Amino acid sequence: MLARCRYTIFARFIPPVIAIRGRANIQLIRPYSIDRNEEVGETDFILSEILLDKARDLRDECSKLSTELEQGYDNEKALRVSKLAQLVKNLTEYEEAKQTLDELVELAASEDPEEKELHDEAVEDAHKLREQMVGIKQSIEMNLVAPHPFADHSCFIELRPGIGGSEAAIFAKDLLEMYQKYCVTHKWRFSMAEQTLTESGDGLVSGILMIDESGSYGRLRFEGGVHRVQRIPDTETKGRVHTSTAAVIVLPNIDTNGDINAAERSFAPGEVRVDIMRSRGAGGQHVNTTDSAVRLTHLPTGIVVAMQDSRSQHQNREKAYLILRARLAERELTAKMEKDRQARTSQVTTTDRSDKIRTYNYPQNRITDHRCAFTMYDLQGCLSGESLDVMLDSVEKWAQDEEVKKLNLT
Repeated sequence: MLARCRYTIFARFIPPVIAIRGRANIQLIRPYSIDRNEEVGETDFILSEILLDKARDLRDECSKLSTELEQGYDNEKALRVSKLAQLVKNLTEYEEAKQTLDELVELAASEDPEEKELHDEAVEDAHKLREQMVGIKQSIEMNLVAPHPFADHSCFIELRPGIGGSEAAIFAKDLLEMYQKYCVTHKWRFSMAEQTLTESGDGLVSGILMIDESGSYGRLRFEGGVHRVQRIPDTETKGRVHTSTAAVIVLPNIDTNGDINAAERSFAPGEVRVDIMRSRGAGGQHVNTTDSAVRLTHLPTGIVVAMQDSRSQHQNREKAYLILRARLAERELTAKMEKDRQARTSQVTTTDRSDKIRTYNYPQNRITDHRCAFTMYDLQGCLSGESLDVMLDSVEKWAQDEEVKKLNLT
């Protein structure tokens, strides 16, 4: 009776998650190993000692700050406590769950006749608890990974064709339309900061999509890279599949507190050379008749931004400065990440096929991201923006796992 009462206390902690399939044996040499085929691995629910120590250190920090706040309010400390609150909650849940799991394993392995009859129930609830601990562990890991400094910013997406001639330009336009449709699906505000089409109008020479939505950079930043398409072009008479590429660069929109002119004022005198010229290419009566195009050259780095999308020289100048700031911010952040060896460069170095991050295969209705090795067979759904979230979720999960691996090495 005593054993049954003790077991009942353990079971209260465990919500029903999955059903057990048959009886299993507990291996005392590997206390969490249960002899059955299942999705949860033997370490999928256990935090490494390194991460556990980091989490406990942050909990101690949170406790110390909370005590200091009782003596007097401080906004910075209060914000820090708020950010650590979820981690502390998850860590407490994890420690309680692990203690309960240890007791269940001991109970299931007991040779006591009175406890032996509870073996099957203990094994069943141990499996349920392991499932629950997987989610708790992942939440702790997510809170241990430092957020990207620009994750909550809006963003620019630059697109340009790579290898493949006119077909590459058509694919670049397809990608642009995919991101526009994705914005429409999520009701995000967006506009074209710059767009140059081919003479036929069916391809994109260059384009910059401005997404005015907080957090859009954090969501789309892993889209940066070389995208490859495999399909039969309309001009192909023999039915051969051609391979082309397009480059995508995602840049954070640096906050100027609503003052777009602040972007220009952030540069020192003489740091940026401004050239005014006439617009070129298709675009209406103002092309080649007004000096509205603006080209900015950042002299210390050599970065050049040209803008001619608007009829107004003033508007082109404002947009050019915003994009220049975004490129410089991304450049500085990438340099820091490389120096600290904490992340890999996510921007495009070339448009060669070997640098591809994703392949869009039309004959197979397949889209594959080569970083996380995720494949989905809904190409049109992805290009329409409706299924793109599935791909983005997979890449984000891969990126988080990579960051967790680095945490385990430090």
